[in-house]
Amino acid sequence: MAVQWRYSVRVGSYLAKQKLMRKKFFPLVLELEPLFACNLSCTGCGKIQHPASVLKQRMSVEDALAAVKECGAPVVAIAGGEPLMHPQIHEIVNQLIKRKKFVILCTNGLLLRKKLKNFTPSPYFTFVLHIDGLKERHDAVVEKPGTFDECVEAFRAAKEAGFRVGTNSTFFNNDSPQDVIDILNFLNDDLKVDQIQLSPGYAYEKAPDQEHFLAVQETREMFSKVFGEGRRKKWRLNHSPVFLDFLEGKRELACTAWGIPSYSLFGWQKPCYLMSDGYVGSYKELVETTDWDKYGRGKDPRCANCMAHCGYETSAVLATMGSLKEQIRAIRM
Repeated sequence: MAVQWRYSVRVGSYLAKQKLMRKKFFPLVLELEPLFACNLSCTGCGKIQHPASVLKQRMSVEDALAAVKECGAPVVAIAGGEPLMHPQIHEIVNQLIKRKKFVILCTNGLLLRKKLKNFTPSPYFTFVLHIDGLKERHDAVVEKPGTFDECVEAFRAAKEAGFRVGTNSTFFNNDSPQDVIDILNFLNDDLKVDQIQLSPGYAYEKAPDQEHFLAVQETREMFSKVFGEGRRKKWRLNHSPVFLDFLEGKRELACTAWGIPSYSLFGWQKPCYLMSDGYVGSYKELVETTDWDKYGRGKDPRCANCMAHCGYETSAVLATMGSLKEQIRAIRM
């Protein structure tokens, strides 16, 4: 609870400062991708589709820290690829913690037990394990038997070592509402995960499997059933009530992809990590040269079925900050 309050106060102060400065575009979370290589080959992901020469590359500690400093976001989510394959990932994390950044390291868990000794628990640091279903379902999604069991063991090892550990689950159109309910109950009640994130399967352009992404109506129908009978209130979901309303179709939000920019080996990606409209060399250039009004559902056909966090979580946070009623809801949740 103390960690959550520290996070809420810091982010709230940051948002208030942006409002006072009358900034239209500002980063809330930086998605940092220090490599594209992965030890899994999920067909719902496009990162490992890059040529071998790219998959061998690793971002330097200096480049990672420079991007974080330039961007200025209070939260840094380290993704990939598989970040734990980066030989200096612990150095990047430690340097960011020293700078009082909230760091989220996203991992498939396969290397976590081996690499735990390189990290130190901190209120500014969270491991987030990707768990996309119970054993049979998760192993089918990542296409590697035994991954679910290793994730669970890695979670327990990290918790025993004193780390804050969350999970992220992505759901597709071949998941039933009961599949989603079952894994969320397991994460919340059995594993007692600190924070649970969830996302509808988004139409990632480079992914080999384009058949199982959720359409908007499918997303709304799924989460309306999943969140029914008061279940939404009992799970430790790491989302604002406004974003969960959005998933259920109870309210609309405009895309604010500028709020979660992506920096990778190629530079700053336009407009978000799901789309490939080029890269620029600086965050300033990203903000100033991207026509943000072109993107979002109803504007760009590639955005038609997107309800992903990178486009809409910042929108939900801003809607919460702009309403006393929503702030009270968020506090109660």
